[in-house]
Formats: sequence, structure tokens, C-alpha cells
Amino acid sequence: MLKTGILNPQIANVLASTGHKDMIVVSDAGLPIPKGVERIDLAWKANEPGYIEVLEEILKYIVVEKAILAEELKVVSPKMHEKILETLPKGIEIEYVPHVELKETTKSARAIIRTGEFTPYPSVILVAGCAY
Repeated sequence: MLKTGILNPQIANVLASTGHKDMIVVSDAGLPIPKGVERIDLAWKANEPGYIEVLEEILKYIVVEKAILAEELKVVSPKMHEKILETLPKGIEIEYVPHVELKETTKSARAIIRTGEFTPYPSVILVAGCAY
């Protein structure tokens, strides 16, 4: 039994098996999860676990070269947008796309980790980088 780090076996497995250019999504509670994409559902009640808390932990374990966010996040949830930018690794590429396009892109994700977050539009697609 692990006593530190990510204890959830699905998340630990996904992170350990993520390769360069694989996409992992950290989502709010409302993002539709496409059929065929691994669903790791952490939500157990409104806003728990929180989005930033989960994102921070995921980012401790993988190299990220790019983050894809919904354009709508900047206008609809500016405080969350600011928190996400503060949390993401410095120097990575940040791409903004319409939310409809973000949802379409999730069809190619390695996995979607669903939080209990009820803030609109914070879902992020993390594109894995290379450790060297």
C-alpha cells in the first residue's frame, strides 16, 4: 500500500503510462466524457474535490508541454482562469479554443479526470511533454 503521492490506482496508472503528446484532461463536474475515453471520476459532491487541488497534484507527476483551455473561461470565470495560469508550469504553451472545440478534442484524450468543480469552463487538456 502506498502511503504518499497519488493513492488512486487509476490515476497513478494513467500518469505512469502517459507518453509524449498524450492528452490528459482535468475537468469540472459538467464536462461530457466521450465514450471510449478512460473516465476517472473523483467527484463526490459539489466542488469536492476542488479543481485546483487536483490539477496541482497531477502536475507534480507529469511533464506538460502545452495546456488547452476554453476561450470562454477568460470571460465567464476570470478568477478561476487566473488561478489556473498560476498553477500551470511556467513557460509552457497555452492555447485557447472555443469550448465546443475543447469538448471535441477530449475524444482523443488518454483519460479524463473529473473533479467536483462547479465553476464554469475550467477544464484543461494537458499535453504531455518529454522529460529530456
